[in-house]
Amino acid sequence: MKHLLKSVLVAATFTFAAGSSVAVYAQEQQAQSLDELLELVQQNRAASQRINAEREAEFTSERADKQALLNRAERQLADEKARGERLQAQFAENEISLANKETELQNALGTLGEIVGVARGAAGDTIGRIATSIVSAQYPGREDVLESIAEASEVPRIQELEELWLAWLTEMKESGKVVTFNSEVTLLDGSSEMRDVTRIGVFNLLSDGEYFVYNDTAEEIQPLGRQPEGYVLSAAENFLSTDSGFASVYIDPARGQILGLATQKATLSERYHQGGTVGYVITVVMIIGLLIAIFKIVSLSAQGAKIRAQLKNTGNPSEKNALGRILKVYQENANTDVENLELKLDEAIMRETPTIESGVNIIKIFAAIAPLLGLLGTVVGMIGTFQSITLFGTGDPKIMAGDISMALVTTAMGLIAAIPLILAHALVHGRAKKIFHVLDEQAAGIVAQHAEKKG
Repeated sequence: MKHLLKSVLVAATFTFAAGSSVAVYAQEQQAQSLDELLELVQQNRAASQRINAEREAEFTSERADKQALLNRAERQLADEKARGERLQAQFAENEISLANKETELQNALGTLGEIVGVARGAAGDTIGRIATSIVSAQYPGREDVLESIAEASEVPRIQELEELWLAWLTEMKESGKVVTFNSEVTLLDGSSEMRDVTRIGVFNLLSDGEYFVYNDTAEEIQPLGRQPEGYVLSAAENFLSTDSGFASVYIDPARGQILGLATQKATLSERYHQGGTVGYVITVVMIIGLLIAIFKIVSLSAQGAKIRAQLKNTGNPSEKNALGRILKVYQENANTDVENLELKLDEAIMRETPTIESGVNIIKIFAAIAPLLGLLGTVVGMIGTFQSITLFGTGDPKIMAGDISMALVTTAMGLIAAIPLILAHALVHGRAKKIFHVLDEQAAGIVAQHAEKKG
């Protein structure tokens, strides 16, 4: 009904528009008489009726076409709904049929299902073992053959089981060989080059006297971030340079894990810097003390040599050594009595004492200060440890490791500094005492000789 009303309104609109056009046309053609006006109106009326009839026919035709399209769309919708119902029913039937087939398959397999699980598990373990093995550095892509077994849901074929057996057999065979092969090596700076790499079983890779590891993720041979100690590398160089016979070499039975952990140990330089400010102060004290000790050893050795030379020529005393200056005092006071001469000689020896003993006590003081500084570093480190425990708790020991390292390293540094300083003090003090002994001995001899003369 709404469509019919809309059609009538549109037709009326067209009729009104046509009448308006005729009226305009009549106004444009002005009639000269009533007869002409009547004729003109009749002509315009006939034209307007013709136009309206054409427009109504066109509108009716379009309406019929739209109705036909609507009817066709409704038929298509009904067909699709029916098709959807059929497909849904078919899907339900297929699900039931698939479940029945799965049951039949499980019944048909019987114990073969366990074989599938065992084969998949063994293949998965083998892939993990082979992919991380350094043998794959020489023979890459060995695990690709086993992926079909690990991912298969059906019973593996004989050829696939043979591949699994061959993979384990190859791994066992290569684990007892030392082989050198040429391969691309990725260096620490990101560049790569071709090198001769020696594989020691399934344990380690060596090249140019250095240890390398196999990165199974990137499938690359890479050097360690830090090489092990010098004696380990020296043994590796000797092993690589040996053409025949037997040679010793350090290997990692954990296939690189222990070697990787060993390279994470702090070096001697890193341990030294763990001592912090207190460690630096201990180092300065030790260096100053040793420099003073070296200076005193050199100077006392020179004085001892001059004194020994003077002992060979006591009749001609020299002012350039202590014994010569004491003999000079004796020559100047040769006519005095024994008591005054003895006092003069004691005074001369006392004048030589500060020069000989200068710096000896400083070395002794430094030897005593060094362990005290180490104890200070221990206390500072423990204070820092307790502060870390207060702030972060004891969940992560690495947080406290730095302060504990400082506490222990400074203690060790204090002892390391004190030991050579004590030995240096003993050496310097012994040489000074030896010089004093010579001076006292010569002075006593001079006094005894003078007393004999006076007697």
